Amino acid sequence: MKKLSFIILALLSVLSIISCKKFLTVTPKTEMPKDLLLSSESGFKDALTGVYIQMREGSAYGGNMTQTSIESLISSWDVTTGTVEQKLGLFNFTDSDVDATFGAIYAQEYKIIASVNAILEQIDAKKDLFAKPEMYQTIKSECLAIRAYCHMDVLRLFGPVPSAPGNGNMLPYVTTLSTSPNPRIPFNEFQTALFKDLEEAEALVKDIDPITKYSLSQLRNPGTQSGFNPEDTYLAFRYLRMNYYAIKALQARAYLWFNIKHKAFECAKLVIDAKNVDGTTKFRLGSSADFSVKDFVLTNEHMFGLYDFEMFNKYTSRYSSGTLKKGTAATTINTQLYGNTGTDIRETGLWELGTLANGSKIYIIKKYQAIDSKLTTITTDFKQIPMLRLSEMYLIAAESAPFNAGLAYFSLFRESRNIKQLAIPANEIALQAEIIKEYRKEFYAEGQSFFAYKRLNVQKPVFLFAPSAAIINYLLPLPARERN
Repeated sequence: MKKLSFIILALLSVLSIISCKKFLTVTPKTEMPKDLLLSSESGFKDALTGVYIQMREGSAYGGNMTQTSIESLISSWDVTTGTVEQKLGLFNFTDSDVDATFGAIYAQEYKIIASVNAILEQIDAKKDLFAKPEMYQTIKSECLAIRAYCHMDVLRLFGPVPSAPGNGNMLPYVTTLSTSPNPRIPFNEFQTALFKDLEEAEALVKDIDPITKYSLSQLRNPGTQSGFNPEDTYLAFRYLRMNYYAIKALQARAYLWFNIKHKAFECAKLVIDAKNVDGTTKFRLGSSADFSVKDFVLTNEHMFGLYDFEMFNKYTSRYSSGTLKKGTAATTINTQLYGNTGTDIRETGLWELGTLANGSKIYIIKKYQAIDSKLTTITTDFKQIPMLRLSEMYLIAAESAPFNAGLAYFSLFRESRNIKQLAIPANEIALQAEIIKEYRKEFYAEGQSFFAYKRLNVQKPVFLFAPSAAIINYLLPLPARERN
């Protein structure tokens, strides 16, 4: 038996977190024992890069948690009878294929958590390996924030409805590498652990993160001409990592989930109000101008996005092929989702009618339409999976701010989408009803709509596109291999 331990990429479950035969398979140069990999600053960087690659896997945010399985739960796509997608839309949680789907998500989330824990296990003791303390702080902060991000999604998917925390699964919050089973803890303890990670992550980078000092444009174009010329380009492209503003955005999302509205508003407002050194807005709400240059994911809204160099091919296989579609004409989407406004930029610019080789028509979303990597430049490369973006912060502010202030944030959001002003909601209940409609429109194919429905325990009459045979059930069981 070899004595070296290895960073895990392929866990079967959270119970088998460490193994002497597993490798962190990022690139060939990082296929090495953990102790050797984490013996230099560059080793820590490579290991963290591997974590982001894990997040981009199809069983996590490259598919199941954004575009495919999580969207099937809310019937975002047309389905074929008898498929796992249909069973997901019917909330048939006892089906073996559905269980396997959730099992893959659960395992991948905890694989990611295990990988950051492997880094965190050693980073403090090896702090002297870093040429500058800022790099140590940045890497540690990102690991803590990613750990919180993944735990938050495990809770949102497999945990209870927030308004009834005692009715649902308890889940483990894993902070150490161990061969022993991790205890499942009560909802309030999980909440405490999550906010502890986020608070520590924030404190580490609040005063040093380049994203607080430079614009997104400068971060995309490091060099003397842009005015952002870091000694280490690892600190560029911060919007593709869990940076300071991503941490604050995740705090806003988490505080709203736990119904701590004043804190949710405080964090969302900080992100909305963020400014560059010259006084310009750090993040801006997207517009039809972005769609016109094929930035359908609205990258200028991203506090955090995952770069997916395979997005061009994935769009072809998932959307252009007709695998993920909604209808054979614009009718379903334009009428039921957008209300035939004729002006909403998402209604008029985010969907298109396609034709398959057999001549049949498909109505597909263009959100992940990308230019082939061989043809892109820095100004036309928008291959980002949205993980946290500004529109969500506006909707959080609209829901969590005092009523009149909430109305103002909601109006600003709707103006950015070119929606004619509706009658002003008379009270918080009416405002919330309008907000939930916008979650469904705004985060199509991003995975956030199901969580908004679950957080508010939305009933079937409001649950857009739910099949007539569906019985809405937000309490997913743990995967069978975890129950056993």
